[in-house]
Amino acid sequence: MNYRRYFGILLIIAAPFWCQAQGKWQSRYVKQTKDSSLLYLVDVQGNTIPDFSGVGYHRQSMDPPVVRVFKEIRAGGNDDQEMIQSAIDELSKVPLDHQGFRGAILLKEGVYKIPGTIKISTSGIVLRGEGEKTRLIATGKGQRKLISVIGQGNLEEIAGSRVKIYDKYVPVGSRSFRVAETRGLKKGDAIIVYRPGTAKWIADLKMDSIAQGEGTVQWQKDDYNFNFERRITAIKGDTVEIDQPIVMAMEDQYGGGEIYKYRFEGRINEVGIEELSLESEFVSDTDEDHGWDAIYFNKVEHAWVRKVISRNFGYSCVNLGGSSKNITVSESKCLSPKSQIIGGRRYSFNNDGQQNLFMNCYSSEGRHDYVTGAKVCGPNVFYNCVSVNAKADIGPHHRWAMGTLYDNIVTDGEINIQDRGNWGTGHGWAGVTQVLWNCTAAKASVQQPYVSGQNYSIGLKGNKTIGRLKGRPEGSWEGNNRNGLEPGSLYIMQLKAAKKRAPQITGL
Repeated sequence: MNYRRYFGILLIIAAPFWCQAQGKWQSRYVKQTKDSSLLYLVDVQGNTIPDFSGVGYHRQSMDPPVVRVFKEIRAGGNDDQEMIQSAIDELSKVPLDHQGFRGAILLKEGVYKIPGTIKISTSGIVLRGEGEKTRLIATGKGQRKLISVIGQGNLEEIAGSRVKIYDKYVPVGSRSFRVAETRGLKKGDAIIVYRPGTAKWIADLKMDSIAQGEGTVQWQKDDYNFNFERRITAIKGDTVEIDQPIVMAMEDQYGGGEIYKYRFEGRINEVGIEELSLESEFVSDTDEDHGWDAIYFNKVEHAWVRKVISRNFGYSCVNLGGSSKNITVSESKCLSPKSQIIGGRRYSFNNDGQQNLFMNCYSSEGRHDYVTGAKVCGPNVFYNCVSVNAKADIGPHHRWAMGTLYDNIVTDGEINIQDRGNWGTGHGWAGVTQVLWNCTAAKASVQQPYVSGQNYSIGLKGNKTIGRLKGRPEGSWEGNNRNGLEPGSLYIMQLKAAKKRAPQITGL
């Protein structure tokens, strides 16, 4: 007899009764043992809720460092952009130190007027202020980014490295699979786990028959090829092990999957934006000809934004583009946005990238405060964030985001995971492997796509609603309006469990 398995089953059976006796309860999907390990419910296909612990700056294995000051700057007058940009350009020529940094530019307290955009395009640079006393003002007219951090180039497949995933089904939550050939692969390789879009998959999702609306576009298979960035941690025979979980099953009936090695030579890293107050001039509450994003990142990895406050921008405090990876955005606030309250505005903290973490953030008067865009490849996490006076909903907003954890999100608005139908230009199914854990909302809808995965609401406090469109499968609901969920945070417990495990490849 397998005694470890036997006692594990006993623990799973006994845990709910023990928790109830203590006024607490546990999810059937993820259970915490007395030694703080986590046990995951495995369905008949092998799927589990994935481990989200590997997101953020160096997977949260380290806090962003306090980088030495290269130059101090003081506010000068009506246009401080050139002075700040010149300091950044000068620092860009300084060699990287052993930790990968060039230095920090410290903006002393004062009001800095910026008529355009401050740009960072080199690794190892930190732009730091002195909290709310350092105010950068986007002056004048024109929709733009106040601070833009963008690398160069694009992700490139290494020729001749593509191999077929041999397994007919690779379940959600797994970190390994068999491949047809391992020659040419080694531990540490950066790979793409590729899942193709197919006409059959789109038809089975009914995304080729979205109810027609103004500008509605039916989904096309070539637009839904998904590229998940991963790194090989081990090769055992024909089995490849990877550093991040699968967040959308690889299914033979929908084209299976492949892996290939890649390079991204222009992507930058070790960039930080911290301790700044960012503001935009505006004419009226509905003015749209002014600063749009306070901070924008793209083609960046292992970087951070912390303790930043934005006021009066039209779109976001922090907007992470599709090639942003392992970014941590923490302790930041998005306040008083100025725009019309309609589509394409007020996405307070927006994420289109992979393996990113937003934590301990606050927003007011936004539309989509903690949100992902179209075809976002996870895992990604929003943890311990608050939204007040919300004008629309939180959640996957666009077409088919994959693998997002919303953990301890509190809003006076809605959280929705659903078929959005012909909203926009035909958003349709907004996401899969979306997990609400211990969240609070005025109301929430969690629907299940017809195929290819599940969505979860666990321990949500708020009114359960059907959603925009009736007749869609219901998501996996558990413990609605029930207090005492243990663990209180899935992300924090997964992070603790990950730190107990043997070190994995990070930061590369």
